[in-house]
Amino acid sequence: MQPSCSHCVFRSDRPFCDMSPDAIRRFDEIKEQAILGKGALLFAEGRPSRGVYVLCEGRAKLSICSETGKRIMLRVAGPGEVLGLGSTLGGNTYEVTAELLDTAQVAFVKRKDILKFLRVNPTICMEVVRRLSDDLHGAYERVRSIGLSRSRKVRIQRARSIAS
Repeated sequence: MQPSCSHCVFRSDRPFCDMSPDAIRRFDEIKEQAILGKGALLFAEGRPSRGVYVLCEGRAKLSICSETGKRIMLRVAGPGEVLGLGSTLGGNTYEVTAELLDTAQVAFVKRKDILKFLRVNPTICMEVVRRLSDDLHGAYERVRSIGLSRSRKVRIQRARSIAS
């Protein structure tokens, strides 16, 4: 386990982790780090958000539960991703469930600590805003592809029946 983010060789490749030396030192002070096994639950949909999780190594499956109780996988998160960000910043419950697919090194930061950290680090705060915006646009694209693919098929079928 890498105890300090300042020694991480992947830091420059990960937007959230690419911080100034002073910010890295502050981040190291507020994070709790652990190695968790495959199948470990980082957080569950509907539970109160306690903070954010940074995947240092490993992958996590992000899923939601449908109205019928069926679990639907949204995507797989990888190293360098910050999980639970929107829920934590908004003070809401977690919107998804995050379960580890591999043994992973994870950093956890409590809500009050990440809020304070972002207030004193505007550059990182703007990176967080960009990430949340990217997440929102990704969700729009997934909805668009699901919703429009069905209506396109119907329009194509109608056009073919009219043409014949």
